[in-house]
Amino acid sequence: MNKLGFGYLRLPKNGDELDYDTLNLITDAYIEKGGRYFDTAFSYLGGKSEESIGRCLSSRHPRDSYMLATKLAGYDVKSYEGCWRQFETQRTRCGVEYFDVYMLHWLNKKNYDLAEKYNEFAFLQELKEKGLAKKTGFSYHDTADLLDEILTKHPEVDYVLLQINYLDWESDAIQSRLCYETCVKHGKKVIVMEPVKGGRLADIPQEARDILAEIDADASPAQLAIRFAQSLENVEIVLSGMNSMQQIEENLADVQPLTAEEMAVMQKAVAVIKGATAVDCTACGYCLKHCPKNIAIPEYFKLYNEYMRNPADDWKITPVYDNFTLKSGKASDCISCRRCENNCPQKLPITQHLKSIAQAFEKTE
Repeated sequence: MNKLGFGYLRLPKNGDELDYDTLNLITDAYIEKGGRYFDTAFSYLGGKSEESIGRCLSSRHPRDSYMLATKLAGYDVKSYEGCWRQFETQRTRCGVEYFDVYMLHWLNKKNYDLAEKYNEFAFLQELKEKGLAKKTGFSYHDTADLLDEILTKHPEVDYVLLQINYLDWESDAIQSRLCYETCVKHGKKVIVMEPVKGGRLADIPQEARDILAEIDADASPAQLAIRFAQSLENVEIVLSGMNSMQQIEENLADVQPLTAEEMAVMQKAVAVIKGATAVDCTACGYCLKHCPKNIAIPEYFKLYNEYMRNPADDWKITPVYDNFTLKSGKASDCISCRRCENNCPQKLPITQHLKSIAQAFEKTE
């Protein structure tokens, strides 16, 4: 069993620039090892993700050797015609005539209302009818109740892209299990994002590693996290943002579905992981473009989590924070506009966390 899809979001970099040589190598390796599904979006990396698809995938591999999915940033369009303009930009960037899967990006209550206002579901259907998209769907970040409402009104879609991992499976905020079960109820196949929760489930406390070793002592935490999502029957694709050959090798290994007993073991590790994490951030970056003070929110959260695990290392961590503030706003620069919180898929109280970060790293002599 292997359901791995290649998410073109967390791509390899050389300094601040994308490392296209490495991206070519891992893209080729993914296809050579049997991988077919690539996922991008209009907004990923400010458009560089789709451009990278054109540069590293479509210009170098036959169109029938891969499947390509992308997403409409419907929250940014202001008309039905705007959907078409964005779609044509995506075709040009990606260098393809059609998409195998085309989705509305990031539906929640606010963005769903916009999708209805501008007839974006009708746009998906028109793409299908014209052969410009073979299948359609949407990525989703909200409650199971709203998801049920959407799928009841729009049974024509084929897929729902959900955040699913063993850490969020029983989360009251993310509602991974409830949303998955809603898709099953409506007969919809699920594509999974964040199976390793932005890399967090690759670097877990030793106590949690020891628990997971009861399942497979030879598998890495990241491999087991991906295997959890792959084990769900209605899941068709599990996306992983890969940026090294090692990740390609590990993630494409053939695995058996987890048993119910093994899934129960994974839930034992959840309490340990949550107890060691101060801020439950996946580093998706959706908060960044909305911050008027240019605060490096995900990077500060990463440093704060390290600090909270090892407070005695503050003398090493604080200089790293200081270096970030040379190019970005300080945590204390936050004006509590909460634009970041309104756009956070994890529903984090970001402004409160930034106050804690300022207290930790912006000490006065």
